[in-house]
Amino acid sequence: MSQYMQPTILLLREGTDTSQGKAQLISNINACAAVADIVRTTLGPRGMDKLIDDKGKITISNDGATIMKTLEIAHPAAKTLVDISLAQDGEVGDGTTSVVVLASQLMDEAKPFVEEGVHPHLIIAAYREATQKVMQWLDEWAIDISAGDANDRRETLIKCAQTAMNSKLIANQKDFFGPMVVDAVLSLDDDLPLNMIGLKQVQGGAIEDSFFVKGVAFKKTFSYAGFEQQPKQFDDPKIVMLNVELELKAEKDNAEVRIEDPTEYQAIVDAEWNIIYQKLEKIYNSGAKVVLSKLPVGDLATQYFADRGVFCAGRVPDEDLKRVARACGGSVQTSVNDLNESVLGSCKRFEEKQIGAERYNIFEDCTQGKAVTMVLRGGAEQFIAECERSVHDAIMIVRRAVKNARIVPGGGAIEMELSRNLRNYAMQIFGKKQLLINAFAKALEIIPQQLSDNAGFDSTEIMNKLRQKHASGEQGRWFGVDIEAEDVCNTHETFVWEPQLIKRNAISAAAEAAALILSVDETVANPQSQFAQAKRGGRGGMGGMGGMAAAMRGGRGRGRGMRR
Repeated sequence: MSQYMQPTILLLREGTDTSQGKAQLISNINACAAVADIVRTTLGPRGMDKLIDDKGKITISNDGATIMKTLEIAHPAAKTLVDISLAQDGEVGDGTTSVVVLASQLMDEAKPFVEEGVHPHLIIAAYREATQKVMQWLDEWAIDISAGDANDRRETLIKCAQTAMNSKLIANQKDFFGPMVVDAVLSLDDDLPLNMIGLKQVQGGAIEDSFFVKGVAFKKTFSYAGFEQQPKQFDDPKIVMLNVELELKAEKDNAEVRIEDPTEYQAIVDAEWNIIYQKLEKIYNSGAKVVLSKLPVGDLATQYFADRGVFCAGRVPDEDLKRVARACGGSVQTSVNDLNESVLGSCKRFEEKQIGAERYNIFEDCTQGKAVTMVLRGGAEQFIAECERSVHDAIMIVRRAVKNARIVPGGGAIEMELSRNLRNYAMQIFGKKQLLINAFAKALEIIPQQLSDNAGFDSTEIMNKLRQKHASGEQGRWFGVDIEAEDVCNTHETFVWEPQLIKRNAISAAAEAAALILSVDETVANPQSQFAQAKRGGRGGMGGMGGMAAAMRGGRGRGRGMRR
């Protein structure tokens, strides 16, 4: 009898949650669909905004990547959609909602086949073959915009920027921001470094009060008495950038000096004053008219420079100081010794200017590097933050259009044409793969369909019109959704253009994400270890609070106690 009593074999820790097989695969697809449903309504020019309250921080946005990042999704499979959305945002800057919606639709179309018992790897192979054909057709159909003179090229880039803004909060101001974004990108060096474009937010005023500075601008930093006596404008000034503290410190905070004769104390004080005066004199003798420091510039130094007609600013943010160094030339110095022409920067004009309730330091026509700054105005803080995200996406689109000067018409036109060609291609294939490629083709139609739904149109009627136009041949190839007329139109002629790179990235990333989810048939989660980790984190947090409470109760510390 004993040979039939086999011992129980435990491979995983007790309490581990394991889910596998077809049910787990369908569960992952449903989780991704639930995430896509959140951002689905934000797609297109008539997309809705989402208001997210994250621990008191309010975010209002219809940007797919921003929403996905703010939601803090916990489901392991659904996190894949967050990753592809952020990757799309980092690589191209737009199409972040499209890639999530398309990936979810590809999985949704594969779901009936999974339920019928089709092996996931057959679906994945068919999807990858369809993706290859789509990439090939995109390369064939893309329109090159690099030809023509500079004015024509600029107008084309403006159309691309305005198309990116159509679905944003600033859609009504696209004629105002489109040229501004294009001028900002075309003002950069040939490699178009993104870190040389500064976006600053200033509350107050109308959104049309936003302006563009061909140079560097940053908010005025904290200043001491005597600052108002300094000059606020210079032409062709020399600029010195420091990582040096120009401030007297209390002796007890820095060092302990033992003296035997009280008269020696004055000599120590005099030496300290001589040291800072020598620093200030060396800076002034360098010929610089603008002094910027990452560290504090005290009241003594402020008054010293004011008396000699020199502008100074301390506590300048590191990012802004580096942008000034790259744009105006020179380098950030950690010492005031040997301040010569090679380490000083210069610009055509410097000015401190009042913008709303803030004062800004503006360096225009920088000599060494090409830098630009866009100062965005508006009412509520959330509104300006969303404006900045919208402008950033448009900047990314224009950068990509400059580097890769090939476009495709938008409005769902390219997706409909790709869907039609995939259906024709599938008719030449025998077996299950024909059905699977047809499923991929059907999934592509979700983009024009969702654009219609979000605009309040009858999507069935719009989709039937689009299918009829695209079936008519090449003359109907570029027909997409016309948001303004509640109909279909040739989006190439109405200048609804998108860089080809957006569609390449979005479709390939969505297909790969779908393939990744479909290839997972088991999920292993250990809730006990997760609970223990959370419990350890909680104790650590309480310990920190306990330490703070002890300090507040007057517990002994390393510092000197207050004299009672």
